[in-house]
Amino acid sequence: MPADTPPLIECQNLTRSYTLGTQRMLSRSAERPTVTALDTISISIDRGEVVGLSGPSGSGKSTLLHLIAGLDTPTSGTVTFDGTDLKTLSGRRRTKHRLENVGIVFQHFHLLDALSARGNVALPLVELGIKKRDRRVRAKELLEAVGLGDRITHKPAQLSGGEQQRVAIARALVTNPRLVIADEPTGELDTETGAQVLDRFKSVAEDTAIVLATHDPETLAIADRVISLRDGKLVADTSKSADISESGPRSQTESVSSQSNSVQ
Repeated sequence: MPADTPPLIECQNLTRSYTLGTQRMLSRSAERPTVTALDTISISIDRGEVVGLSGPSGSGKSTLLHLIAGLDTPTSGTVTFDGTDLKTLSGRRRTKHRLENVGIVFQHFHLLDALSARGNVALPLVELGIKKRDRRVRAKELLEAVGLGDRITHKPAQLSGGEQQRVAIARALVTNPRLVIADEPTGELDTETGAQVLDRFKSVAEDTAIVLATHDPETLAIADRVISLRDGKLVADTSKSADISESGPRSQTESVSSQSNSVQ
């Protein structure tokens, strides 16, 4: 990739706060308390880059994933996708953006019980207006790639947790997205199957940015960079590449990491 190619994803001073409780629970004069899930995060993600996202539970990983994917809106700051500020998109345009550009592996899979494995994987292609024959061929190809070629007609209730997770991964990849977001993508998988799935992620990474939130060291090992969060703050952004830019969000986070280590 040329050195002057802009990042696919750029987050600038990203903050997300949530209001707790309801006004009925408080006196009329009391302000509702807020919690800050993410605090002024600035990062960038390049095309073809695999980024691991680590941190303890409650550190802000899922919140960051939702913001990058366009599933949520920041309280302040910006998320830009290929130069477009996601905040400027209407609800309909944001939905279209996710459908065309983003593949998501949710931690709880969100498979439709009434559909077969192939039907679940093909669902995004239905929304895109792809012909039925082409949908079936593409869904079968992805299911075979994640080791479920013999489970194509099975419904979610007939699949194990690990098999359901692989269906969700195949669905995330079916549209050839420009960005893949995955929350604990190997959490339900045995070591061998997890390695196969990670190989599949790596194989699509030439043109696709991939962000993997995980506690698993083997999953983090395939990443080009690992971003670490704690209490909603950026504490480290480490890269396997030696030629890291000396300016911009990435160098800022590396200096944060150095300061954090010196305090500890």
